[in-house]
Amino acid sequence: MEDKKVTEKQIEKPVEKNEEEDKNKIRYQKKIRWAVANIYSSKNNTLITVTDLTGSETIAKSSGGNVIKQDRNKGKPYAAMQAATNVVDILKTRGINGLHIKIRAPGGHGPKSPGAGAQAIVRAVARMGIKVGKIEDVTPVPTDTTKRPGGRRGRRV
Repeated sequence: MEDKKVTEKQIEKPVEKNEEEDKNKIRYQKKIRWAVANIYSSKNNTLITVTDLTGSETIAKSSGGNVIKQDRNKGKPYAAMQAATNVVDILKTRGINGLHIKIRAPGGHGPKSPGAGAQAIVRAVARMGIKVGKIEDVTPVPTDTTKRPGGRRGRRV
């Protein structure tokens, strides 16, 4: 038997029944206006600063200390979530609906991993309808550092 080559013209394409209705239901995508959220999360506090893409203009800022009365609770995830809701409300009034997130821990001599509030902020922002773009860790990690504080015999307690 001879093999028949099938060309594109011979293949039948399925025809949609309601083409006119589909044309009326065209959905337009919203244009996403991006900003950058700089999150500094330590053991004791969480700071959020939202800037434009260049970083030159601050759009909104908040911290765990702004929304919580007790000092011991400033670094907790609940305080970070409340600070994130304050920031997102400001962003929505400004018409910003997309965020690139930069997370920073203390770094240097301090801990290299961010505090408990960083993950809570990312989750809260995503749940409130803001599109999350890139999530980046910008913690300063020294390649060769200066001497740690404490001296030769260490910190005497």
